[in-house]
This record gives sequence, structure tokens and C-alpha cells, in this order.
Amino acid sequence: MPPWQIDWQQPWYAPLRTLGEPLLAQIRQGASVAQALNSALQAQPIHLPAGDLRFVAQTELPAGMGFEAFVHSQAAVPTRDNWHDFFHGLIWLQQPQLKARFNAWHLEALAADEAGPGRRGPMRDALTLFDENGLILQAPAPLAEALRERDWTALGGSLRPLWRQARWQVVGHALLEKLLQPRKPICAHVLLDASVLEDPLRLRQKPFFALPVLGIPGWCAANENLDFYRDPGVFRPLR
Repeated sequence: MPPWQIDWQQPWYAPLRTLGEPLLAQIRQGASVAQALNSALQAQPIHLPAGDLRFVAQTELPAGMGFEAFVHSQAAVPTRDNWHDFFHGLIWLQQPQLKARFNAWHLEALAADEAGPGRRGPMRDALTLFDENGLILQAPAPLAEALRERDWTALGGSLRPLWRQARWQVVGHALLEKLLQPRKPICAHVLLDASVLEDPLRLRQKPFFALPVLGIPGWCAANENLDFYRDPGVFRPLR
């Protein structure tokens, strides 16, 4: 069992603090992750086609049944007592429409059998990548272009003031888990156009850009020095 402590002042956790801090307190007092997440649903239920969302123990997932199929048919999310599933649940609570849409697209791809038995295929691969590691970034055009071109010294140097105009939202629950122990190489799959999340045909193209997230101004004091971005092992040039 993890120690269940988070530094909510970190910029990547701060947007989740109001939602997550009381749930974490329940877990420290002995509640399971599923029980804590369900307590938030009492005040604000989430309605899905199969019923109101609930979080259940991982053991309720029948052997041989796919995770997404179970969520879709039961309106229930199998949940383990670990950080990964805690953050997964928080994103369900924070962004239920997006999570429900992703679940429906998974089922459509499975029904189409787009990759054949036992394979994930381009649609489900794109969904999984962004669901696990995604970050939405609304940025001024020069910042967005520098990210596309991997012009890291411009992003951290001459264009740095433009970050004050940028808005970001973490979607990836695995990304949140990795940031419990922040390390310079941690990267997000960044989406620069949120409207892609309404169009499965565009999403399946994986229009993501890699961003070492500790390079975001305000996320790491070390990035105030431009040499932080001159590390080709992390801030890799465009091929």
C-alpha cells in the first residue's frame, strides 16, 4: 500500500486538489480507493448509458472480459488500491464526458475488429496513449510552432513570456503517477488542438507532440536556466 501523500502545491496536482485531497484523507483512514472515489459520486453522480458510474474492486472484473467492455456494460470501473487507479478515478471524476467518450470509442474499435484478435489497432492505441499520458495545451501560435519544431531553447528562452498565456490540462493518469517522483525525462503526449478529442478519425492519427513536462515554466525551478533545455538526451531535436 502506498503512503498516500501528495504535494498538492505541485502545479500538475494543484487543479485536482479540491477533488482529490478529501478522498486521499479517506484512504489514509482505511477506505479503499474505490470507496473513496464512490463517496465523491454521492454528491455529483455521473450518468452513463448503462447506469450511474461506480468504482468497484478489481476482483469484480470477470476473467476473460476486457476492461473497457466491462466499464461500458456495467457502468463500473475496476479499481485497485494503488496510485495508478487513484489518479485514473480522479480523471473520471474531473473529466467524465471525455472518459465516457474514450470508452465508447474503444468499444467501437473492438466491434470493428480493426486490428484482428489480440491486437490493439491504431484507434485503441491512440486512445490508450492519450488516456495514460496525455496533456492538452492551449498555447499562443509561436509556442505551439516551437513545440512542433522541438525548438527547446526558444520554448524556454525567447518565448518564455508567452507561457503566461498558455493553458494546460493533464489527462493522463499514468503521467500523474510518474510525477509523484518528478524526473527530467518524463514526457507527455501533448495535444495542441482539443477539438481532436471530438473526432475519432483525427485522434487515430496520433497528432501528439512530445514534451518533457518539467520544461514547462513553473514546473521546475531548474528550467529557469536555459542550459536545462540543452540536454539532447531529454530535449531531443526534430529528426
